[in-house]
Amino acid sequence: MSEKIKQDHDIAVGNIANIIRQFAAQGQKFRIKHGSTNSTRPSAAKGRHFVDTSKLSRVLEVNEARKTCLVEPNVPMDQLVKATLPHGLVPPVVMEFPGITVGGGFSGTSAESSSFKHGVFDRTVEYVEMILANGDVLICSNDKNQDLFQGAAGAMGTLGVVTLLEIRLIPATKYVRLSYVPVKAVPEAVETLQKLVRDEATDYLDGIMFSPNQGAIIAGQMTDIKSDGEIIQTFNSPKDPWFYQNARSMILDKTSTTTQLVPLTDYLFRYDRGAFWTGTYAFSYFKTPFNRFTRRVFDDFFRTRVMYKAADASQLLHQYIAQDLALPFPRATEFIDYTARTFGIWPLWLCPLKPTPYVTLNPFPGSGSGVLEPLLNVGLWGEGPKSPKDFIAANRDIERKLVELGGMKALYAHTYYTEDEFWRVYDRKWYDALRQKYGAQSLPSAYDKVKVNVVDAEGRGGDGASFRDRVFRQWPIGGLYGVWKAWRSEDYRETRRSLKGK
Repeated sequence: MSEKIKQDHDIAVGNIANIIRQFAAQGQKFRIKHGSTNSTRPSAAKGRHFVDTSKLSRVLEVNEARKTCLVEPNVPMDQLVKATLPHGLVPPVVMEFPGITVGGGFSGTSAESSSFKHGVFDRTVEYVEMILANGDVLICSNDKNQDLFQGAAGAMGTLGVVTLLEIRLIPATKYVRLSYVPVKAVPEAVETLQKLVRDEATDYLDGIMFSPNQGAIIAGQMTDIKSDGEIIQTFNSPKDPWFYQNARSMILDKTSTTTQLVPLTDYLFRYDRGAFWTGTYAFSYFKTPFNRFTRRVFDDFFRTRVMYKAADASQLLHQYIAQDLALPFPRATEFIDYTARTFGIWPLWLCPLKPTPYVTLNPFPGSGSGVLEPLLNVGLWGEGPKSPKDFIAANRDIERKLVELGGMKALYAHTYYTEDEFWRVYDRKWYDALRQKYGAQSLPSAYDKVKVNVVDAEGRGGDGASFRDRVFRQWPIGGLYGVWKAWRSEDYRETRRSLKGK
């Protein structure tokens, strides 16, 4: 890293630290403004008491000898991969949505198809630079300020402001060879994943259950070898199929494993178009046919950067269940049976996880549990009840069932627990001790960041609803407003630039 780059970074961090010191002197609580989000929680970035870190958005160094990179927190994943690939390296865990930032991956819970092998994204971070709530700047790692380093992972920025991360890298390859294993039932899918978790030759692993009796377990191996006559399948072009459609076609009427060669970056961001399959709900909402032609025409609006912007502005997220729920493998089938009976939501995403060996706010199997066994994350994303009261009740029932089966949820999404319920699941004594030790009381707590104000949420559907809420519930006003806001944001241009390599 050049002296100029380091100096520029240090100046930016110093300016942020000074602002935080001013808030601390005034006893003023503040939030962190990142400039982008891939959370399904509505943005809280309103008001004056914010620390803006959005300009911390550079890859400062890629070190080939050490196989690491130094990255500011607002670097999105597609730009990080773009910076490391010329060095023949790639992050071990790459979030499948290209707009998710490095800082978001560390401070939130980011489990991807390589997480069965490497753990969640924060487990690939070697150290972080953080500004405490009093303005002090610390380096945190497993060797220095270890408790803060481990505790800040998954704590959603409630212990300090992350300003720099060193990330471990692994050798990159040209392709990923995918094996699609057809399964005919949920127990078979769970059993197949559990076996493949122990396969050292597998680099990536996830699954899609399209229905109770049809699914695909997808295992990937990194490779530079292309066999003669082997066709390469891509997923980033408007003319390409969405990945979940491709996966279904690969196992349709099949009884044995089929393979496919995919360029590495196409694989890493394979779920960008359509945000897995949730983009289909927009076609339904606007009563638009879902076919090759319409997907190609409206492709700009079905990249995740744009979809998140539109969904947040439209207020339609209040009508859709969006939860990632991690459970011990032996309880996963029971939980999926419950969601099938109660909600009938399909497809489901299945992603095995290597558990974190210490207490954090990320899903983990619990302290004192002995040998750490893999977990299975279930992505439950679909339409919920239309009534706000019923919608809240449905989400609370999901949380109740999850706790009953020994699971934990990823906190990127809404949380409907009461405060007492929340802290019965997550370790309050440990968390409060960290907050006290590092003076983080002027930052929102984890519960403050993720909780749903149930009274306000229920009011949206009744006499207490604001005029804006009542208007936005009228089809298609909310949806059209979301599309307009997404178009005005020009986030689609960022996607185009990324795809063109500019």
